[in-house]
Amino acid sequence: MMKGKKIVLGITGSIAAYKAAVLARALIKKGAEVQIVITSAGKEFITPLTLSTITSKPVISEFFARRDGTWHSHVDLGLWADAMLIAPATASTIGKMANGIADNMLITTYLSMKAPVFVAPAMDLDMFAHPSTQKNLDTLRSYGNIIIEPGEGELASHLVGKGRMEEPENIVAVLEDFFAKKSDLAGKKVMITAGPTYEKIDPVRFIGNYSSGKMGYALAECCAERGAEVTLISGPVSITAKHPNIRTISVESADEMYQAATKEFGSSDAAILCAAVADFTPETKAEQKIKREKDDLIIKLKPTQDIAAALGKIKNDNQVMVGFALETNDEMEHAKSKLERKNLDFIVLNSLNDKGAGFRHDTNKITIIDKENVIEFPLKNKKEVATDIINHLAEIL
Repeated sequence: MMKGKKIVLGITGSIAAYKAAVLARALIKKGAEVQIVITSAGKEFITPLTLSTITSKPVISEFFARRDGTWHSHVDLGLWADAMLIAPATASTIGKMANGIADNMLITTYLSMKAPVFVAPAMDLDMFAHPSTQKNLDTLRSYGNIIIEPGEGELASHLVGKGRMEEPENIVAVLEDFFAKKSDLAGKKVMITAGPTYEKIDPVRFIGNYSSGKMGYALAECCAERGAEVTLISGPVSITAKHPNIRTISVESADEMYQAATKEFGSSDAAILCAAVADFTPETKAEQKIKREKDDLIIKLKPTQDIAAALGKIKNDNQVMVGFALETNDEMEHAKSKLERKNLDFIVLNSLNDKGAGFRHDTNKITIIDKENVIEFPLKNKKEVATDIINHLAEIL
């Protein structure tokens, strides 16, 4: 999966820089083309001559190579690469990446990078555990960067703990897995519902919920990145889909979402029902704004169409359907019941009792439940959560 891939390998000022030579060689043996960008501190630990001998390319360190007007373009590197890998990544470089401090060639290349970015931290255990480092890593995760967690063992300080850069062969395996998954949904059609629905009371008021649509949009982007043709049926949200493989159908009410979903489902290989669809809608909708004439207002509600139940009835053996359950009590019991009642292949459970999960968060904590397994995941950002969900989908699709 690495053959022909163009990799920008960033090297920073860590004792683990010696491993970069082994890492570069391993990438090249897998068929990748490697361009190294190294910081000034990095050159104190390993020489550009060693690295250029391995890659057969000049090592880039400074903006200006000579005093003849030639220069290295970080923009061109950002367009050239299929991936950027920063290994080792020091606490200093991670902090600069998180905060956009573009004071060297490596950081400007990172800020210009169009391709996915992988970061392999390397530092002493207390530096890695420090709240500022962890906050910066969380920031990079929120940008969509993939953090390759450091290993545990004896460090350069002779202390023992977490902070040593992951071994080169394991880093290469992460990249291979990533590129393999980039095409594992090729040729598949995936329908995703996302966001809230608004049920009109009158021309200016509605019944809605707090859904931001972030989880559904993250799922759509993840599927598209892995080769799927995505139809995203979205309620009213403030975000937009970016990937060209995503076709967005905008709806407002539960009925509009029902009509769109039942129309699109027949031609889909999979459906992910992530939208927070209203369960009830006003029985009558006022044509004019309701005036405040009394001390109380009674609105009679009627049930909306159950999208998951309707699709579950027409689903064929070759289709996969994924549901979501956001619960506040008896979470597991309710999720398993919904899994069976609505003929889902698996359901994603999250609880409002979990801190950082649910509506209006950039993070989520989920449990995937199918007919045989219950798989719990820790709190992650929604892009990582989307990857976990789509990994499970790809296994059964």
